[in-house]
Amino acid sequence: MAMAPTTAGRADSGDGGTSAPAELRWFVFALFFIFGGITSLNDVLIPKLKDLFDLSYAEAMLVQSAFFAAYFFISFPAAAIVRRAGYMRTAAIGLLVMTAGCLLFVPAAKAGLFVTFLLALFVLGAGITIVQVVANPLISMLGAPQTASSRLTFAQAFNSLGTTLFPHFGAILILGSLATVDPKTLSDTALAAYRAAESSVIVNAYLGIAAALVVIALVVWLRRNALVEQKAEGGGLRAAIGLLRRPRFAFGTLGIFLYVGAEVSVGSLIVNYLMRADTLGLAQDAAGQHVPYYWGGAMIGRFVGAALLRYVSPGKALAGAATCVLALLAISATATGLVSAWSLLAIGLFNSIMFPTIFSLASERLGVRTPEGSGLICMAIVGGAIVPPLTGLAADAIGLKGALLVPALCYAIILGFGLYARRPAPALDADMV
Repeated sequence: MAMAPTTAGRADSGDGGTSAPAELRWFVFALFFIFGGITSLNDVLIPKLKDLFDLSYAEAMLVQSAFFAAYFFISFPAAAIVRRAGYMRTAAIGLLVMTAGCLLFVPAAKAGLFVTFLLALFVLGAGITIVQVVANPLISMLGAPQTASSRLTFAQAFNSLGTTLFPHFGAILILGSLATVDPKTLSDTALAAYRAAESSVIVNAYLGIAAALVVIALVVWLRRNALVEQKAEGGGLRAAIGLLRRPRFAFGTLGIFLYVGAEVSVGSLIVNYLMRADTLGLAQDAAGQHVPYYWGGAMIGRFVGAALLRYVSPGKALAGAATCVLALLAISATATGLVSAWSLLAIGLFNSIMFPTIFSLASERLGVRTPEGSGLICMAIVGGAIVPPLTGLAADAIGLKGALLVPALCYAIILGFGLYARRPAPALDADMV
């Protein structure tokens, strides 16, 4: 980012960091919890909308496309807002944009059109993008540099806690009331009424989230002067694109694109996958309540991975995790019953270290160009908008088990990046500084 925060009315900590009020750190932890949880709600929203609008898998995956497209379009504008308004004000703006996205579910339900839900999801994703652009660097700056890694790991654990809890309650609220009606058998009038009634459960869930977001935004706004932020020079989009001439950075950026796409694809398929007769044959709401196991595995894996990375090089750890995921995908695709189901859910455990590890390996030794590199890597999260529809197309063509080949190809390339980046990065070229 182009602004460095210090704490209003507080002395420097003396160790290179800032003596920030403790509640600001908890505020950032809360942001990680919120945007992680809301993002994971897409996994239970997809099967609901798929049945409601009689969508193909490819069409249903447009939920993720609309949501994650915001990362591509909003990341650099969000950075510009931070430069102008500062971290705390930008966080409040992001929370209010998220609130607007939640409120847009009301007219979306009244319209009874799938495209209106996609618009609401894009606005919600835009707000989350703004909040994430604030939260990632801010948690590292609120304290001593030598303890930044532990703070970031702790913050990511809150993110995983959100992705574990939200799908559980979302499955109860959103999927639990799904009517046993075949939309194809209804007249146009009856179909509109059916969609309005079933959409109301979605609206109620997101209205509750909107109310909470307004309260949090108000708290953040009241604390907007807690940090005194000093402006610094920013490089912008042109400098970031220039970094793609650095092979390690370009490969890592591709890795983030593929990782987010693969992670979201697998998570989005879980409910329908567990409903299959050759896996667990569950009802939709029961299958939805298994989604937290996928994200809960990521939470556990982050604690284990944080300890493991003290003894194993990040590149080798990443390659090992990708190898395990490839093995689990192969087992799930070829097995049946409990083995097929739980091997898919276990992927979350090995996903856990991938995003931070790929991010750190790609950003290694970027020096003064780290902010621009971080912005471009954040844009690469748009993989969550592109890979899931491709997985959906594969599911329509060759079935859910065959569609696992798409994320498998992504993880295979991530394995390659881990092997490529197992050695320390070279210094930044002089013409990039």
